[in-house]
Amino acid sequence: MNIPETRLPRIVVIGGGFAGISLIRQLRKANVQIVLFDKHNYHTFQPLLYQVSTAGLEPDSIAYPLRKIFRKNKNFHFRLAEVNYINTEEKKIETSIGSLSFDYLVIATGTRTNFFGNAAIEANSMPMKTVPQALNIRSLVLQNIEAADIADEADKQKQLLNFVIAGAGPTGVELAGALAEFRKGILENDYPNLEEEDMCVHLIEGGDRVLGPMSRQSSMRALHSLQKLGVKVHLNTLVTDYDGETVRTSDQKEFKAATFIWTAGVTGAPVKGIGGKGLLEKINRYKVDHFNRIEGHENIFALGDIALMETLDYPKGHPQVAQPAIQQGKRLGKNLKRMFSGKEMLPFKYFDKGTMATIGRNKAVVDLKRWRFGGAFAWFLWMFVHLWFLVGFRNRVVTFFNWTYNYINYDRAARLIIRPFKNNRK
Repeated sequence: MNIPETRLPRIVVIGGGFAGISLIRQLRKANVQIVLFDKHNYHTFQPLLYQVSTAGLEPDSIAYPLRKIFRKNKNFHFRLAEVNYINTEEKKIETSIGSLSFDYLVIATGTRTNFFGNAAIEANSMPMKTVPQALNIRSLVLQNIEAADIADEADKQKQLLNFVIAGAGPTGVELAGALAEFRKGILENDYPNLEEEDMCVHLIEGGDRVLGPMSRQSSMRALHSLQKLGVKVHLNTLVTDYDGETVRTSDQKEFKAATFIWTAGVTGAPVKGIGGKGLLEKINRYKVDHFNRIEGHENIFALGDIALMETLDYPKGHPQVAQPAIQQGKRLGKNLKRMFSGKEMLPFKYFDKGTMATIGRNKAVVDLKRWRFGGAFAWFLWMFVHLWFLVGFRNRVVTFFNWTYNYINYDRAARLIIRPFKNNRK
């Protein structure tokens, strides 16, 4: 794979998400060789995937080339490949383009969609974990609205305009709010033959409230905002089946829907080769110590969503969101530099900066350590934070102007069917 031989310590990083990027940035001046592997050549800002899927942003606003991020890093190499196996004894990884030895290995592979063993839902629903998946949702939503505009049968039109989302975490709530605003701002202007009331957005949640990880106060605010937008929220309800036409639930409800989006769970995405006590197979996460070292392995680390670090404050591990990943990557980078200079590593301590979610225009909820608030101020704060963490100056500027345009004109300019969606998973 054309990686130069070196006498420097070779650090291999698997995954160019928040954790991997944070680690490599911390090591940019270190005297080491870094090799990053990812199956995509770009970093994805996952918190804004829902805006791509609802035509609020183009994908290049939330994605950034990995090579460009680190082009000033000395002794840095990126390889577009999938890592298939880790040989812990020989300190070598097997990839889709060959094998490579390592001195230190960092696994930051994140999560994948969890369908909880339901084959029908996996085959027929729309997941949203990657940019291509978000584009698939955008195309399907627009295709179904176009089909509804020319449908002769009322029942068929209703099915095409029924949008069902499973999972009322931040992704599901933000997606439901965005679809409801799409209906309010776009439908009557672009499709005069369709009524706003014809399009229906259903949000199904197995728990007793939306935004379960947030405070009850923020949860109630979010529920009220969703209902005000016209979203039909179904709590204490599990989706049991979807055959491509009908969503069935645990309370015997049926929703005829041509669009069913699954945001109800994730599971870790481990790499084969590490087992035993180091891998918690039920949740597919690596058990790590307070230095993010995988149990039983001195030179192999795990970061972010794939890592489970038990602490007094977080006995079940840190939340699988961006901030723990960013902070763990930064701490591990500093610890590796300390180790190379003969100093002891320092344990990781998570600083909770709060949680936020947006429900729509001028509507968001924010949980900070001592404060809970919502409304327009929370929405502007949400916008600022997401712009701040976007990678790349161009992405921030383009996203800001898109949001400003959408805000002033109640419009979503990216409603283009560039690549028609066809379900090839069945």
